[in-house]
Amino acid sequence: MDMNQLTKITLAWELHEEGIPKVHIASRLNVHRETIHLWIKAIDELGILEFMDSYINAKKGERTKRKVDGLLKVRVWKLREENRDCCGQKIQEYLKRDYGVSLGIKAIYKILGEKYQLRSKWKKNQLRGPIPHAQSPREVIQMDTVDFGQLLPLQE
Repeated sequence: MDMNQLTKITLAWELHEEGIPKVHIASRLNVHRETIHLWIKAIDELGILEFMDSYINAKKGERTKRKVDGLLKVRVWKLREENRDCCGQKIQEYLKRDYGVSLGIKAIYKILGEKYQLRSKWKKNQLRGPIPHAQSPREVIQMDTVDFGQLLPLQE
């Protein structure tokens, strides 16, 4: 049985007025139960005719344009270069302060990833040279003094 959404909304409201549980209404109309709950809640607040009008009008209008265009990408790259390879959070602040644009961190890093290599492409199971081991008990070896598999002399 293929129904129009407006018909389903009307039927859902009528079945709700008869005292049928929302779960049963959802299964009869083949709609998710949360959708039925939202419809009934909105109809209680607005009334059936007002809700139908707002439901029809909600589907009209132009689609919003994407936030990220070529100019914004250039601005993000320029801010990164001007501020000594700063992080995405600082770029977000600069965009808001200087240009009045609010852009998410994820989008900023996606833009930066198009031009820059943000993290190394580390390969698993790669030989990294010998790891230093202690020569006697309780000997401490600092791992940050290892350079290309060789031990650097400790400066005291």
